[in-house]
Amino acid sequence: MILLLQILLMLLLLMLAVPALVLLAQVLAARWAAPRATPASPERPRVAVLVPAHNEAGGIAEVLAGIRAQLVSGDRLLVVADNCSDATAAIARQAGAEVSERFHDSLRGKGYALDHGLRQLAQDPPEVLIVVDADCLLGEGALEAIARACWRSGRPAQALYLMHTPPGAASQRRIAEFAWRVKNLVRPLGWQKLGLPCQLMGTGMAFSWRQIGQVDLATGHIVEDMKLGVDLARNGQAPLFCPQALVYSYFPGSDSGATTQRTRWEHGHLSVILGYVPRLLMAALVSGNAALAALALDLCVPPLALLVLLGAAAWMVAAGVWLVSAWGLPLLVASLVLGTIGAAVLLAWSGFGRQVISLRELSQAFAYAARKLPLYVKFMFNRQVEWVRSKRDSE
Repeated sequence: MILLLQILLMLLLLMLAVPALVLLAQVLAARWAAPRATPASPERPRVAVLVPAHNEAGGIAEVLAGIRAQLVSGDRLLVVADNCSDATAAIARQAGAEVSERFHDSLRGKGYALDHGLRQLAQDPPEVLIVVDADCLLGEGALEAIARACWRSGRPAQALYLMHTPPGAASQRRIAEFAWRVKNLVRPLGWQKLGLPCQLMGTGMAFSWRQIGQVDLATGHIVEDMKLGVDLARNGQAPLFCPQALVYSYFPGSDSGATTQRTRWEHGHLSVILGYVPRLLMAALVSGNAALAALALDLCVPPLALLVLLGAAAWMVAAGVWLVSAWGLPLLVASLVLGTIGAAVLLAWSGFGRQVISLRELSQAFAYAARKLPLYVKFMFNRQVEWVRSKRDSE
C-alpha cells in the first residue's frame, strides 16, 4: 500500500512537471530564440470582419470606427446583434456596418452568433474572415497584417490580444494583466519562434473561407475559441501566431464583471485541459503530428495562478512526506518543479512585464493566486458550463 502511494505521488509530481517545463521552454524561446522570417504576402485578400455583439451599445461605435478605418474597397463589416435588448443594432447601422439581428431563447452564446454571421456572409463570401469582439480595439495596421498572414500561410492566424487594466487599478488587477501577457504574448511568441502553433484567443482571429467552413461554430461552449483552435488543428490547420497585429481591450472595472470574466475563462480552460488534451496527445502520437502535439502541450499549461498554487501544494505535500518518512525524492522533484515555475515567471517578467508591474508587486502574486482558490473549488463542484457575458463598465 505504501509503495502504491509512493508511485502515485511521483506520477502526480511528474505530471505537474510537464506544464512547468512547457512554460519555461516557451519563455526561454520568446526571449532568446531568433525571430522567424515572415515574407510578405504578394496581395491583400478581400476581407470580411465579423463582430458578434450582445448588448454592446455603450462602446460598439468606437470599435466599428476603428475597424472601418482599416478596411479597403471590397471589404465587408458585419455585426451580428445577438439577443440584444439595447440599441446595439441601431448604433452599428449608424456607424456604417451591415447588421443582422438574431434572437433565440435557448441557443445563446458567441458560437451561435458566429455561425449566424457566416450564413449571412455566404451569399458573397470573402477570401479571409476576421473575427473581432465588440469590446476590442485594433492596433495600427492590424487587419492587413493578420489577413496577409492567413492568406500567405494558408493557416488560421491569431493576432496578439492584450488586456489592460483601467487607470488607477489596484496591484491585484495589474498582476492579472501580467498573467494575461504571459498567456497571450510570451507563450505563443515562444512557440511561434520555434515554428509551432498557438491557441485561438477569441478575437483577432483570421480564417480563409474554406477553413472556417470545416468546423462547427454553432455551439454554446464556454470557451469556443479554444475549441475552435483544437478542431482546426485536428483538421491539419493549426493556428499561426501573428504578433505584428494587435487587438486590445480592458478588464472590467467592476468586481462583478471581472469575476464573471475570470470564471468563464478559467473554468473553460480547465474543461478543455480535461476534455481535449489527452485525446490530442493520443492523436498526435498516432499520427506523428508535431503541430498537434505542441498545441496539446500548450493547452496543458493551466492558468498561471493555478500552476503556482499546484506547485506550492505539491512542495508542501512532499515536505510532509519527507518529515514523516525521510523519503526525499518527492521533495527534490517538487522543489525542481516549483523552481522551474518561479524561474519562468521571473524571466517572463524581466523580458515582458516590467512596464506592467513592479517586482515588488510581483512578489504579491502568491497572495493573488490564493484569492482565486474559491474559483478553482467551484470548478470541482459547480463548474460554469455555459457562456456568460461579462458586465461592461458602461452598464
